[in-house]
Amino acid sequence: MEARTVDDWVRCYQREFRLPVRERGGFVMLPITDRLCVVHLPTMRAEKVLTALREQRREGPVLARQIRWSVLAVPDARPSEEEAAELAGLDIDIPGTGSAVMLPTNLGRWSREGCHWVRPPSGGGDTLPALSLVLRIAVTAGPQRVSTALSESGDRGKLRYDRDGVGPR
Repeated sequence: MEARTVDDWVRCYQREFRLPVRERGGFVMLPITDRLCVVHLPTMRAEKVLTALREQRREGPVLARQIRWSVLAVPDARPSEEEAAELAGLDIDIPGTGSAVMLPTNLGRWSREGCHWVRPPSGGGDTLPALSLVLRIAVTAGPQRVSTALSESGDRGKLRYDRDGVGPR
């Protein structure tokens, strides 16, 4: 199928890739639901996650923007508050149900949306990895420098992960 307009791309994503996309404001949007979610990861960590998923033959579509990649997954379980705090400290984000992710309107490297597919969806639909698997790999995959911070009271503080793996935050 040769897609030229946003409506063409919506039909393409729906028919060819079986993704539940919608047009919104002139863009192709993928809604986050109770059946489909996205994990946003810093690029270096995401590359390691994709490699691990490939090794396990569990990779699904992966979308790239300048500094973050988005891994499509099946939401088998949401992280607890404690886990969510750890993920936030690693700059890993899971958009909530009801939000949406913009998809590119071409399959090349650059699109007007500023994103491209690192691992595009496949024809006939993909078997997406479980959210818990993606998160488990993501937490262990990236640089995890841990710094012990001094609190204002002079006591030893909590262990803190830096966001980019470069140094303490």
